[in-house]
Amino acid sequence: MTRTVSPKSVALARVISWIGHPLVFVTICVTIVLGSTTSVRTGWPVLLGLFLSVIAPTALLLYLGVRSGRWKDADVSVRQERRSFYHWAIPISALGLLTMWWIKAPSFVLRGGLTTFGMLILAALINRFFKISLHAIFAGYCAIILCAVGWGVGVAAVLLALASFWSRLVLRRHSVAEVIAGGLLGILGGIFAAWIPF
Repeated sequence: MTRTVSPKSVALARVISWIGHPLVFVTICVTIVLGSTTSVRTGWPVLLGLFLSVIAPTALLLYLGVRSGRWKDADVSVRQERRSFYHWAIPISALGLLTMWWIKAPSFVLRGGLTTFGMLILAALINRFFKISLHAIFAGYCAIILCAVGWGVGVAAVLLALASFWSRLVLRRHSVAEVIAGGLLGILGGIFAAWIPF
């Protein structure tokens, strides 16, 4: 028996889903991390480099994919459609990593870029059998990283991540298993990127 969801819940879930979209959540996360750990002179080139090499190209990719009809929506919600998305997203992530290396970004930024690259490869492999939630991956990832920055911002990020998980279920974009799997992968990525000393 399918439970009916109220129109207000659906409308709220759509707003939360956009706020929790990987491009938005990651941009907010990177801005907070750089703002709290680096000087303006160091942080701005990194933020600009990430925007030009990863954020803007991925946003353009999603826009063109939806506009051309290749993908149903900007979340690339259909599992079969995600194959072509990963074919572009993984090289874009690699470009971002190379850009960070070229501009001599701090080591924690390179580590985060490498982790993101690895998570995308894993998500692409998993997608052969199972549509893991990218919203959940990056919400969990950012929440764990922001907990390392400070508990105040960390708690806010965890709450947003949980709201994002809820929104994906309300909008019926993912099953509970797909959201949990994504969240766990993101949490593991966040632990590797921000909590394990090297």
